Amino acid sequence: MRVLVIIPAYNEAGNIVRVVNNLREKCPQADYVVINDGSRDETAQLCRENGFHLIDQPVNLGLAGTFQTGMKYAYEHDYDAAVQFDGDGQHRPEYIQAMADRIAAGADIVIGSRFVNESKPKSLRMFGSNILQSFIRLTTGTNIKDPTSGMRMYSRRIIKVLAGYINMGPEPDTVAYLIRSGAKCEEIQVKMDERLFGESYLNLKASIKYMTVMSISILLIGCFRPKVNL
Repeated sequence: MRVLVIIPAYNEAGNIVRVVNNLREKCPQADYVVINDGSRDETAQLCRENGFHLIDQPVNLGLAGTFQTGMKYAYEHDYDAAVQFDGDGQHRPEYIQAMADRIAAGADIVIGSRFVNESKPKSLRMFGSNILQSFIRLTTGTNIKDPTSGMRMYSRRIIKVLAGYINMGPEPDTVAYLIRSGAKCEEIQVKMDERLFGESYLNLKASIKYMTVMSISILLIGCFRPKVNL
């Protein structure tokens, strides 16, 4: 099975070299591509200096646009599976093979979940995660324990869909929509690391806005949207 690791990167100069080298060391069987999303720091320069596989977007398209760039690349190069892998060092490459094994066994989406065997901590962010979990279960019948995890692997037929639709980002509402369209979604237990350098864009205000938008999309838009042919 040919697996592509898609690494979106925006201002990740402090992390990207460590992330890619760690990936190549611990998961050498997978291909990878760094997608520089118009970074204002030395992210692209460091990738070139180290000979990393790079797609350099001259302007910032945001995570959704960068995600689709990666999916188009995966589809055009005929990969069997593609996994989103954060450029900030939070995702661990040792779980990629286990995720690929699930895809090979018939899953369409495999989520690297922090909460398959572990309980969620009590926090505002996890409260929002619980709400999304409930809404996805209500609308799809599938219980996703870590809906906001960014470590998701997709099968070939899902790659084709994601590469062709501009309004499908790497978000919980897209996962819910794909499940409603017939995709089989599974989770595996993973651990994630803390970001060492740089800052997350999700502050408190942004987190509340994000959860609100996702909830509306899952409950209202997703339920009335025509299913996609997988």
